[in-house]
Amino acid sequence: MDFKDLYAVVADEFAAVNQFITDRLNTNVPMIREVGEYIVGSGGKRLRPLVAVLAARACGYQGDKHIHVAAIIEFLHTATLLHDDVVDESSLRRGRPTVNAVWGNAASVLVGDFLISRAFQLVVEVGDLTLMDILADSTNIISEGEVLQLINCRDPATTEERYMRVIHHKTAKMFESAAETGAVLGLGGKRPELRERLAAYGRHLGIAFQLVDDVLDYVGDAGELGKNVGDDLAEGKPTLPLIHAMREGTPEQAAMIRNAILKGGLDHLDEILAVVRSSGGLDYTMVQARKQTELALAALVELPASPYRETLEALAREAVNRHF
Repeated sequence: MDFKDLYAVVADEFAAVNQFITDRLNTNVPMIREVGEYIVGSGGKRLRPLVAVLAARACGYQGDKHIHVAAIIEFLHTATLLHDDVVDESSLRRGRPTVNAVWGNAASVLVGDFLISRAFQLVVEVGDLTLMDILADSTNIISEGEVLQLINCRDPATTEERYMRVIHHKTAKMFESAAETGAVLGLGGKRPELRERLAAYGRHLGIAFQLVDDVLDYVGDAGELGKNVGDDLAEGKPTLPLIHAMREGTPEQAAMIRNAILKGGLDHLDEILAVVRSSGGLDYTMVQARKQTELALAALVELPASPYRETLEALAREAVNRHF
């Protein structure tokens, strides 16, 4: 199954999400409109809003507020991408020049701020304090994750535990919030254990997704990835394949990787890739990703059978099968 097939069961609703996003990007400030239209047309998969819609329907929701919630999730996620690209000095995302590469850092940061404020205007429109609590907590934890990643950057002493904390906060939290907000819409205040299971599904899905991204950074194709291969190493980010390679490689190999993390850049990319492969770094990372996928699938077992649950399961499986 391809990612595009996952949208079929909620095709009309997802079209409504896309239209809602376009409508709510409307503003009297020309630059915000221009940047917003550029982002909307960037070809992102919008998996997090898809999770929100599927989770709501899987939990029996029959209203239309899941359209608002899905748009809120996408606005918040897009804001983090805009800010990320500035911090990481990225020039390519989703196969196109980043906003900061086209309009500059100031525009990227400020439009990101606009999207966050627009998201919370929509939260107020929905008028559900439980949803507000989840989303406020999510944005705070994601911000913590950004700072934790900054601390780990250029630090070859970063442990696997520290790195996993970063990807939970920075990547998985938005998937978790998407699934949990959908569950809140469908369940109301009933069955809190099922709400927690949906949150766990999103959390494990998000971790698996990021771990596969870690692998693709070394073996993927720039055209398919939408970013430059080796970007993480170039930025001095100690991702799991590198952490494992330093742990399992020879002292000389570990020293080479430590030096590359400290300095950043891609001077020894081929040699480091060979070490990451020979030490089992890529295989180890994929094993951990598959474990997270199994945990995500296990979290769905108490959901009633439905096309929505089946699609959530298919999404978890597809997350670890990308470009392999």
